[in-house]
Amino acid sequence: MNEKLTKYQKRHLEHVKNMTAKAINQYNMIEGGDKVLAAVSGGKDSLVMLEALTAFKKFKTIRFEIEAIHIDVEDVGYLADVTFLKEYAKKLSVSIYFKTIKAGLEMRGKKAPCFVCSWHRRKTLFEFAKSNGFNKLAMGHHLDDAVETLIINMAYHGHISSLPGKLKMFDGALHLIRPLILLTDKDTREFANIRNFTKLKQTCPFENITKRTTARKLIEQLEAIHPKARFNLFNAMKNIDEEYLP
Repeated sequence: MNEKLTKYQKRHLEHVKNMTAKAINQYNMIEGGDKVLAAVSGGKDSLVMLEALTAFKKFKTIRFEIEAIHIDVEDVGYLADVTFLKEYAKKLSVSIYFKTIKAGLEMRGKKAPCFVCSWHRRKTLFEFAKSNGFNKLAMGHHLDDAVETLIINMAYHGHISSLPGKLKMFDGALHLIRPLILLTDKDTREFANIRNFTKLKQTCPFENITKRTTARKLIEQLEAIHPKARFNLFNAMKNIDEEYLP
């Protein structure tokens, strides 16, 4: 964390941390006394989120606890650098837990591998959070993820829904929060480059054949028509004119 940085790099790191703080306050994600569990996949977004959350905690305007967890799915070709995760968490003074599971992809039938893997990961996260007294579960989804999910749900499922900044679950016993919801993939990618995060040892073999990849390309096409299309789609979810809908 003590590397020499240019003025631009310092400004960008602060921008990401400030936007994370803005999202936390805007969506009332974290309150005094909360116990937050950060889901850390080992990818850039979850690492950015973990650092931004620890930076927010240092302001001490809200007193809360934060710990992290990494879920390793044995039967999926996705492998994080566990040594780096341990060292990074130590630098941030955050305790990190490690759990190993199997997704059972060979038994998935017609279900998409990403759906099955995600379902098992979340099930494990929810169970761990409940068993260890966490009332907030932080995920590393950002603005681009939300817009892509909106496109997917509209085109494939026929309803308008996405990834809320804060979602109540299990009758309020647990809240899912997304501190990076106001940031883009470009923002987190630049942050990761500045910090020189270690890349995944092995990426998921299914990552380029998903509906999300298709949605991403569609958004890029829309941006070629209008540069602010990505942000307008995100803001449209908060500006619904019900009188002008069928």
